Amino acid sequence: MHTQIRGIAIFVSVLMLASLSTAIAQRPTPTPRPRNFYAGAVYVMTNQVNNAVAVFLRTARGALTPAGEFSTGGAGDPVPHGMDPATDPLASQGALILGHGNQFLFAVNAGSNQISVLRVGMLDLTLVDVVNSGGIRPISLALHENLLYVLNEGGTPNITGFTVGDDGTLTPLPGSTQPLIGGTAADAAQVSFNPDGTLLVVTEKAGNRLNTYTIDENGLPSPPIDNPSNGMTPFGFAFNNSGFLVVSEAFGGTPNQSAASSYSAAEDGTLGVISGSVPNSQTASCWVVTTNNGKSAFVSNTGSGTISNYGIGKDGTLTLVNGAAADTGPTSAPIDMALNNSSHFLYVLLGGSQSVAAFSVGRDGALTMIDTDGGLPLGAQGIAAK
Repeated sequence: MHTQIRGIAIFVSVLMLASLSTAIAQRPTPTPRPRNFYAGAVYVMTNQVNNAVAVFLRTARGALTPAGEFSTGGAGDPVPHGMDPATDPLASQGALILGHGNQFLFAVNAGSNQISVLRVGMLDLTLVDVVNSGGIRPISLALHENLLYVLNEGGTPNITGFTVGDDGTLTPLPGSTQPLIGGTAADAAQVSFNPDGTLLVVTEKAGNRLNTYTIDENGLPSPPIDNPSNGMTPFGFAFNNSGFLVVSEAFGGTPNQSAASSYSAAEDGTLGVISGSVPNSQTASCWVVTTNNGKSAFVSNTGSGTISNYGIGKDGTLTLVNGAAADTGPTSAPIDMALNNSSHFLYVLLGGSQSVAAFSVGRDGALTMIDTDGGLPLGAQGIAAK
């Protein structure tokens, strides 16, 4: 009897172990931790033929966890157009932006001439709207309150406006389309508002020009105002909270010749140089972000694999703090950047390694590497963070 019972027990144990092994083998990929574990998120546009947004959930310490990809309902354009054909296909800043309150995410679909709106969930994204961009090859977006403008770089380049509904849907704004001064030769890079929404700025790389447009009470832009760039190849830019404009200057990608300039903006849309072409001794300075306190600007240097740190004075004066505040590697090709809402963390899209590098930001603007997460496709472009 004891022998029989022991045999049954052994048989049952073997069955349990087999079942456990099967369960382990069939266990799905671990899902992200409970939503209250995460403090925010980082979003990257894949910019593939079937365009999507990759989501990375962020912990309170800035580390990232991949959480899937969500379709934009449109087509990206991974075909090379930029200074580095392998890593910079859109050659633009602002291809993916977060709306106010982090409720909606806005993305360009350069391959299908569309703009997408996605609702931001705790762990995912939901497609809300897809509309025609009002031009060819949209590459950059700007948002102020319920007013969205897109920069269409292809064909006859233009800016075109939309109003954003409470539900995130977009409605074309009649009379909002305006050309770029440089026309088909402009090689534009970015459109963005100043802090109070009274001015739009567009950089023209080929024309070494900053187009400005004053915005009236109906959200409509003036004809473009021609402002010469202080340095060659103005690319990305950002306003700080005091309304001073910081613009990167790639100088055609010439090694170790990049710089950044700062400007003030008058009510009539004209720009005045404050600090002209402050060099950083790096290569291909292209993307710019400014911190919430308005005191620091970070510039990504695609050609040298570094991030530069500039200080912004109360009068808009630009001072180089560290030309290589962060080193992401000689072949990493840092392109788009985004600060989270508190400016405590900086996230950099590395086009060369198809990954996102995370940095903590010190009070003096010093950068400390946290981690790097990969798995992105070649040609990804556009990044936003909360």
